[in-house]
Amino acid sequence: MRKIVKRIALVDGKRTEYALDGEGTPAVVLINGSGGPIEGWHKVYHTLAEKTAVFAYNRPGIGNSAKADGPQDGETIAAALRGALAAARVRPPYVLVGHSLGGLYANLYARLHPEEIAGVVLLEASHPGDLAIDEMQSGAVRGANKLLRWMDALTGRRKWHETNDVAETAAQIARAGAFPDVPLVVVSGGKRPPMMPEAVYAVRRDNQTDLARLSARGRQIVAAGSGHFPQFTEPALVVSAIEGCLEEARLNGSRPSQPGELKPF
Repeated sequence: MRKIVKRIALVDGKRTEYALDGEGTPAVVLINGSGGPIEGWHKVYHTLAEKTAVFAYNRPGIGNSAKADGPQDGETIAAALRGALAAARVRPPYVLVGHSLGGLYANLYARLHPEEIAGVVLLEASHPGDLAIDEMQSGAVRGANKLLRWMDALTGRRKWHETNDVAETAAQIARAGAFPDVPLVVVSGGKRPPMMPEAVYAVRRDNQTDLARLSARGRQIVAAGSGHFPQFTEPALVVSAIEGCLEEARLNGSRPSQPGELKPF
């Protein structure tokens, strides 16, 4: 596996681990799912860096990033990401790529800072409506999830873990402005998870289709051979989806930053 070179930036005095490679604009910003490290992008990162600048990072408590010291709702995470991009001097516009829970953060960031967004790729992304899915799961799955949450609360190890703030993040998306009129690609896995009932999967599938309606320029791609991690199982398809969004953004007039020019944050 080709190594991803990582660096450290201080964002509001807190250590944030990130990787940056390639040149060009718009920059591609890779946003991990819950608990996902930078290395989770290893099958697509270097290929994308041949096309443009690519940024990936570890959120609090992952890799060498500092542990969280407060609630990790979407607005907090979006602000920290914006700070990390500024510290790394990665200028907008951006093509945001959000996997799983990272898709919620990409969704919110695009609404909060539409002037910085050239395009969005949602990769097996969470939908605010997915919150209702847990109640549709089997009793065994619900029980296991409840036990895990109880153990986390008992040990205190995940007191500030972002999964505790998903409902608040979804509420923030509902309160934020409209999703911007930018190219949008939704990549959805075509394989049903083994323990997910068909009725639950149908809701999840409908939610994925709904995500593509966020923008008039939205479209959906089904990764037929993948479950929740198309970047592992079908990396060429994921790269193609991101590159397609990137090229459409360029055709729509994303202007390269000039040397020495720092666009306002």
